[in-house]
Amino acid sequence: MATLDIAALIDGRKLGPFNYRLIVLSWLITVFDGFDMMMISFTAPYMRDELGLDEIMLGNVFSIGLLGMMLGGFALAYLGDRFGRRNVIVGAAFAFGLLTLATAFARSYEQLLVLRFLDGFAIGGMLPLAWALNIEFVPRRYRATVVTVIMMGYSLGSALAGPVTVLVAPQHGWEGVFIFGGGATILCALLLLFFLPESIRFLVAKGKSPEVVAATINRIAPDVEVQPTTRFVLGDESAGQAGNFRIGQLFQGDLRWITTLLWLGYIASTLAVYFKANWGPIVYEDLAFSRDTAAYVSSLSGALGALCGLLLMRFTDRYGAIAVAIYPALSTPILLFIGLAPLSPDAFLLLSILSTSLVSGGHFGILSIAGVYYATSIRANGAGWATSIAKIGGIAGPLIGGYVLASGLPIVRSFAILAICPLILMLCAFGIAHFVRRRLGEAPATSQFRKD
Repeated sequence: MATLDIAALIDGRKLGPFNYRLIVLSWLITVFDGFDMMMISFTAPYMRDELGLDEIMLGNVFSIGLLGMMLGGFALAYLGDRFGRRNVIVGAAFAFGLLTLATAFARSYEQLLVLRFLDGFAIGGMLPLAWALNIEFVPRRYRATVVTVIMMGYSLGSALAGPVTVLVAPQHGWEGVFIFGGGATILCALLLLFFLPESIRFLVAKGKSPEVVAATINRIAPDVEVQPTTRFVLGDESAGQAGNFRIGQLFQGDLRWITTLLWLGYIASTLAVYFKANWGPIVYEDLAFSRDTAAYVSSLSGALGALCGLLLMRFTDRYGAIAVAIYPALSTPILLFIGLAPLSPDAFLLLSILSTSLVSGGHFGILSIAGVYYATSIRANGAGWATSIAKIGGIAGPLIGGYVLASGLPIVRSFAILAICPLILMLCAFGIAHFVRRRLGEAPATSQFRKD
């Protein structure tokens, strides 16, 4: 019986049309995840006026969605590693779209809390699974780059939320923005339903559906011409790794250090990102900038952050986690300067755009490696747990912002406080790089095919 090493096959090929289609599908759904996260921030001033919400209530609305994302990440990552990436991603996408649509009909603070929690639950498990699915179809040397390209969709959605809100909300209210976002997400979910493949690495690791594995390989590599009777293996992973997930698997061997540092850095980065994302438009308004200026500046920061992340990724694929430390090392002193030095309005805008772009770029770095160091059988859980644990920072960011705004403390001081976040991320990136260097080298290359 012929045996095919799926890992060697994938690692030995370049990206092809199959990969590009999968990247585009994953990219599309992340657009509306980014749009959803930022539209709650841009529509918050309208909600505040119409529904009578104060800063503490808005902070709770922001944070409850992140709590849902955290719990959803745990639950859906488990389902994804047990039952497959595809079905969970598709189901979560439909739920996400319908709940975003339903939010347009919320008429009270309590209804907003419930809907944002459920919406976050669906989103929280979808993105790590999308990353895992793509990682498992691309050569090792492209993994960080592909994850970052997918997350460019997130940044595009974030950048579009401001302009769309400015165009839609004055005529159709904040509700119109949610109707647009929910409807577009449902359309994307339909595309996923018809065209999203299942991970062949997952199927091989679980010993499932050899006919699906063979058909997918024949699409990826028509020159290989495999049959369902072929024995499929993963040459870069140990036998017996499949089975029910246990949290202890994320801390076996050097993963006990890598996972710990990954979680800590991810929490710190997420706190900074969600603070500026949720409160950015209101902070700019409170500093006497117009609502339109606040929207466009926040959107520009998101777009530049995505560009920073994209520029970083080839270095991350080549040099590993050490490259993730670059942007945090630059953003830490800039945040301190903004928070402590007197600045003109123009200088404040310029430096705040620069600092938040660098913070976003660093965040792209840490999320791009969230699933890289785990075996296929636990990769969705590895990425999902990291992303979910990181929401501790996401939940804390909006809450801290709400209390800072309500306390009377000058809001610019929050920039200096936030400087600790990229500092922590930088130190964690150095630590991860150290422990990865200590790992044994890869096993010697073998032929894709062999005869038993």
